[in-house]
Amino acid sequence: MMTYEQAKASWLASDPPTHYLSVADLNPRTARIVLELAHAMKRATHSAQELFRFARPTALALIFEKPSLRTRVTLEVGLYQMGAHGVYLTQSDIQMGKREAVMDIARNLGRWVQGVVARVFLHTTLEELARFSDVPVINALSDREHPCQALADLMTVQERKGTQPLTLAWVGDGNNVCHSFTLLAALLGHRVRIATPAGYAPQEVILEQARAFATLSGGSVELLHDPRAAVADADVIYTDVWVSMGFETEREARLRKFLPYQVNEALLRCAKPDAIVLHCLPARRGEEITDAVLDGTQSAVWDQAENRLHTQKALLALMLG
Repeated sequence: MMTYEQAKASWLASDPPTHYLSVADLNPRTARIVLELAHAMKRATHSAQELFRFARPTALALIFEKPSLRTRVTLEVGLYQMGAHGVYLTQSDIQMGKREAVMDIARNLGRWVQGVVARVFLHTTLEELARFSDVPVINALSDREHPCQALADLMTVQERKGTQPLTLAWVGDGNNVCHSFTLLAALLGHRVRIATPAGYAPQEVILEQARAFATLSGGSVELLHDPRAAVADADVIYTDVWVSMGFETEREARLRKFLPYQVNEALLRCAKPDAIVLHCLPARRGEEITDAVLDGTQSAVWDQAENRLHTQKALLALMLG
């Protein structure tokens, strides 16, 4: 089992990022180190062993402009398990950008805490926090990316399928989760197929970056509009809600356009017989995914949710330890 000391030595030798705002802040080696340490963290947790604890008093500011279940709980539990403390701050607490400028909040927090984890509406807010922060800033979700989620996604794929190149299908909205998943999968050499309705594809700048990663890693990134073509002989099928936070006014229009993209038993039969299904949660049961698939034998969703804990612990240990 990889030790923390081995992981840290490899991390420091691999041009590690100061901040983690995007999957693109990682390179193939640093991404693999985080995932390898996360697997070790999980084995240690399940066997009631202690793999890592901070050697000095450590506190993180946890800024949440958006509500959360998985992100908040896994961060707070992970910090507790590593002997650190999280200070939970909502928008009503600090009114970032309203009561006080983002740059001033960043400068203050850098005097008190060892890192900042922020779940925000706008990616530009994260960029400003990082620009003026003297401590690492980690993206816990923005309108552009969800890079911590992507680490848990690929950890789950590795648990179920190993580390060899696979065919990974994204079906549904080309949203922030799709962005990070595509970037990390391409960085690690996988073949990614994305099926979205016209007008709901991932941002072109993200696709260009992912294709650049794929060129170097031996993977590929393909944009389609036919969900059956995307999942044909796929090893992994991934979907997310069709109406993300902030798009509630588009709900009825989105439901009509996305109906052919539902991950159901008929679509699952187009994939490999041993394909796994991912969903970052929360799920709208009966919309983007059916109960039969979400609760079925090919679902890896609950492992995926658990792995948010282990991947974030590994990332925090490497960036702050």
